[in-house]
Amino acid sequence: MIASDWGRWLIDEIELADPAQLTLWYLGCNGLVLKAADGTTVYIDPYLGTGDPPRTVRMIPVPFDPDTPSVASAVVVTHEHTDHLHGPSQGPIIQETGASLVASSGCIDLAMDRGWGDTYSMESDQFESIEPGDVTAFGDLEMFAYQGTDPDADYDLTYVFEYDGVTVVHPGDGRPSPVLEEIGATHDVDVAVVAVGSVGMIPDKETREPKRTAWYNDPDDCIHVASQLRTNVLIPTHWDMWRGLTTDPHIVDEHRRSFEHPQRVDVLNIGDRYDCSVQLP
Repeated sequence: MIASDWGRWLIDEIELADPAQLTLWYLGCNGLVLKAADGTTVYIDPYLGTGDPPRTVRMIPVPFDPDTPSVASAVVVTHEHTDHLHGPSQGPIIQETGASLVASSGCIDLAMDRGWGDTYSMESDQFESIEPGDVTAFGDLEMFAYQGTDPDADYDLTYVFEYDGVTVVHPGDGRPSPVLEEIGATHDVDVAVVAVGSVGMIPDKETREPKRTAWYNDPDDCIHVASQLRTNVLIPTHWDMWRGLTTDPHIVDEHRRSFEHPQRVDVLNIGDRYDCSVQLP
């Protein structure tokens, strides 16, 4: 059982909040909660595990117990890696809230093969498979699915969320790609969350021998992604998570200064709330 020493305060803040527009909370790693003014609440890649020590060692607190949330419209997953698709983190959220798991068909197949249905009392209609080109609505919050851009993933999607004129993009652990150029040309992107990290010597999954590992964008690639998306605001993510791969997200700001996009880099810490309709200077 995953346990947090934060108690209920973050979940209470989210569930009691009455945002005027689209608001997000950063859960650390690449996890977010999006909440719209109509009360729609979507969890994206919530991961509450501690990794696989000593290969992957969590460097930030677990922000809540997975059976704590009582309100969720959906749990959306970007790709199949453990810190994005994780039964012990996401199954109890779905079980307690009645939400659906929304992900690519490959991720849905993995969840079903791993027994999520029996373990977390999920009905068949709570497994919602989507593909690139699909548009899904949660209340008045629309979600557009695009092909994923993570070279290390097999079943990844990039998501564009739109609510009342505000657009947020979550590409998972995606890297620069023509797909992101397409999104930037199609949507007026206000906020993009982009995974950034350092390069580290991480034990190989099979041999456990140290191996030079780069799972996320470096600062230059991070700005490249933001430029392709033509986003106004870039929020760096994933920089806080794994021992040996953490980095200072503030350095990303130094890499953006000669580019038109992003116009601003906003760094969030785990548990922070962020108004996605924030006006640029």
